[in-house]
Amino acid sequence: DVQLVESGGGSVRPGGSLTLYCAASRFFACMGWFRQAPGNRREGLASMSASSVKYADSLAGRLYIYRHLANRTLNLQIDSLQPEDTAMYYCGADPFAGANCDTNLDFRYQGQGTQVTVS
Repeated sequence: DVQLVESGGGSVRPGGSLTLYCAASRFFACMGWFRQAPGNRREGLASMSASSVKYADSLAGRLYIYRHLANRTLNLQIDSLQPEDTAMYYCGADPFAGANCDTNLDFRYQGQGTQVTVS
């Protein structure tokens, strides 16, 4: 059974940082983070596979995705948060993405999301 549970969201002042956590039932070949604000399209943020780590160009330099093996979490650190970063943030996973593992992948599995509000 695939389980992805996000946490770490909350309210933060502009300029602040947050680390989001995705607790996974297991690590998958391709995992990543994306976000969606009300009325907006889904926006891919970062992806990680065995061979590559990719970031959305628009947020490059503000994101850091990494795995915590002991806790079995996929974490996303976001720096220099601004009000436009307010959104629901989701963790995604796809065991079959292969070379298509990328920030804009339509992940086969996703969690329920964690809300980030910047104001």
